[in-house]
Amino acid sequence: MNRVYIKTYGCQMNERDSEQVASDLRHRGYSIVDTEHDADVVLLNTCSVRDQAEQKAIGKAGYLKKRKRENPNFVIGVMGCMAQNHGSTLVDRLPDLDLVVGTQKFHRVPDHLDNLIQSLNGQGPRPSSIIDLDAEEGSQNTIRDHLGKKGQVSAFVSIMQGCNMNCAFCIVPKTRGRERARPIEEIVDEVTRVAESGVKEVTLLGQIVTSYGRREFPVVGGKSPFVQLLEKIQDVKGIERIRFTSPHPRGFKQDLVEAYRDLSKLCEYIHLPLQSGCDKTLRAMNRPYTKDRYREIVDSLREMVPSMYFSTDIIVGFPGETEADFNETAAFFDEIRYDMAYIFKYSIRTGTPAETMPDQIPQEEKERRNQVLLDLLHKHSLARNEGLLGTTEQVLVEGPAKKGDKYVGHTRGWRNAIFDANPRLVGQLVDLKIDRATASTVYGDLVLAGVDA
Repeated sequence: MNRVYIKTYGCQMNERDSEQVASDLRHRGYSIVDTEHDADVVLLNTCSVRDQAEQKAIGKAGYLKKRKRENPNFVIGVMGCMAQNHGSTLVDRLPDLDLVVGTQKFHRVPDHLDNLIQSLNGQGPRPSSIIDLDAEEGSQNTIRDHLGKKGQVSAFVSIMQGCNMNCAFCIVPKTRGRERARPIEEIVDEVTRVAESGVKEVTLLGQIVTSYGRREFPVVGGKSPFVQLLEKIQDVKGIERIRFTSPHPRGFKQDLVEAYRDLSKLCEYIHLPLQSGCDKTLRAMNRPYTKDRYREIVDSLREMVPSMYFSTDIIVGFPGETEADFNETAAFFDEIRYDMAYIFKYSIRTGTPAETMPDQIPQEEKERRNQVLLDLLHKHSLARNEGLLGTTEQVLVEGPAKKGDKYVGHTRGWRNAIFDANPRLVGQLVDLKIDRATASTVYGDLVLAGVDA
């Protein structure tokens, strides 16, 4: 009863939470397996940001119940945002669930599984479903351990939990709670530990990562707690690259813009959520900036680092978005020239202000608008990658590519790169001479002079 499979839906924070649960379970004596077919316990770490992610998780849980009816001791658990959002109603819908764990109770999973398995192995009635959704002070400090996978060259590091914004379309404040930051010293200690294990690149995670510590820690020398943290990680031996996600436009004050100039390890890539390029729609979304302010941020970053790469989140078909509003967004999207984007068709999230807004947009119109932005994205991403032809870019060799006998890595600007390499190069920073490009990937040959190949 000790083999556990964890299936993760959604964002990088969910991936990090799943890794923490896996680490906790392994230390408790459980075995983490790679497929659900080898598992005695399946845990689904869920997402509520989009309806599609919820439906996938519910569908998977429904599929697993067939196996449970053949083997009553098979354990099914649901964790994370969907669990927090729907709570005990999940058990009403999926009565075969054994465990429902909210976003502040990941560290309680080993205890809950121990209790379930002891009950299943004993005599007497089958235990009731365990539902643990309450807030817990200090829970943000429990996401701190790593599995230490062999050959791991990059790692996610959670620096905070929660969100204090109230965007009209978003369920995250309900599912993740208010902002709660970890101490700088504990984060730096974690980064130091992963560096000692061979990790070269860390990505700092938070619902709004640029809000880190703004209520808990002081501004020092005109620098926010987040920039102070970046400076501390810059000094960690062994770490070669720093990234972070997801920020908010209002977090880009001058100290953070200048950090891109001053911190050599901070990669010249930024994920900067726009959501809409129309001020009217931004107001309806309760996003506290205008497109002019957004443009100022982009311009200041490009002035500081001309080679800066940009990605974004954007929603099409938000309630009340007229054709003129969308055209304004498309024009702004074209103007910024994004290198990558997550383009979402608005879906109703129960309990958000946008759920009851009038003038909901038909699905076919959302599909059309989505395709318009995808076409613009393809144009700009392809042009950016083709502009790299004949140049040399530094890549971090991450491991074998999913297909063929090539290897994969990323440039500092988060361009996916494919190339021939020796396995001994995994974890090393090497130069890549680019000779071919698509909208999503660059290809080339490694320049190995002076590299221990």
